[in-house]
Amino acid sequence: MERYAVAIAVWMIAASAIGGTAFLGRGNFENALDSAVAASFSSTRIAREIAERIGAPKRGTLLFTGDIMLDRGVAWKVRTQGEGNPHFPFQKVAEILERADLTIGNLEGPVTTRGTRQGSIYSFQMDPAVVRGLAFSGFDIVSLANNHIWDYGREGLEDTVTLLNDSAIQPVGAGLNRNAANAPVGMNVGDMRVAFLSFTTVYPKGLEARDGTPGISTTDRGEMQELVHGASADADITVALMHWGVEYEISARDAERELGRALIDAGADLVVGHHPHVVQEVERYGEGWIAYSLGNFVFDQDFSEETKEGLVLEVTLERGAITAVTGKAVKANEDFQPEFILRND
Repeated sequence: MERYAVAIAVWMIAASAIGGTAFLGRGNFENALDSAVAASFSSTRIAREIAERIGAPKRGTLLFTGDIMLDRGVAWKVRTQGEGNPHFPFQKVAEILERADLTIGNLEGPVTTRGTRQGSIYSFQMDPAVVRGLAFSGFDIVSLANNHIWDYGREGLEDTVTLLNDSAIQPVGAGLNRNAANAPVGMNVGDMRVAFLSFTTVYPKGLEARDGTPGISTTDRGEMQELVHGASADADITVALMHWGVEYEISARDAERELGRALIDAGADLVVGHHPHVVQEVERYGEGWIAYSLGNFVFDQDFSEETKEGLVLEVTLERGAITAVTGKAVKANEDFQPEFILRND
């Protein structure tokens, strides 16, 4: 019954906003609406008025994870230890991930049963069931601008985009045409608008999306900066997800530092990096933040301590600004499940 009371309250406030009729004061109906309901309607003019009247939250939390690869050894563990349950890789962390307003990760490869392997033995093809695991653990956005999204060609990329969209998980950094691949994903966090873009510097230019042809987002630095600048004009917070750097190096190179800072200068508030498979430094630059690599999140690279560890970046937003950035360490157990760990150093 409570759900129906809330629905009636939304309808009555909306009707009041449309008609300008002051038949509803700040009484029981408005009190029945919590901030989550207000935020869920915040994409329309009426919803913004509702949010203002009842006081939508001015604070929110984003969680960013490292690389997610759900094929190969991870898929084997799901079959043998997890009884085929796609939730299995995330069972130790899902409760924390889903508490955030938005959870964002890098999906390292296509989700498909179709296509032809395009590259080496290090090509990934994830079962469509993995999308259920991502949804279970609270992922809202996944970056596809990486060096594995084309592992099974055009069909693999198309299936990935479709399956994610059907599960209400927003893909960013790849799409069915140039506009889709380069479009920012805008999400509401309380009364704030957050824009996400995704790029890679470790993939051939020939695999960029074109008009009518699927592919990844632009690899041109100038275009990246222009897209970031454009997105920042319509958002309170702008995030650039970057797949860059050199695998297994524990510090960012000058090339990543220069590009990351250029994106901050162009209007990004936060740059979050992937690809090295190990954790790299987080720095404050000007008014923005750069996390050069979050390492692995779900992966089967158990050949070193560094590749078994990752960083989950918790970003607090308040009144249209980043007010805190905190790193939370994770480590893969023997079943390739990430678990949050406490550090004594």
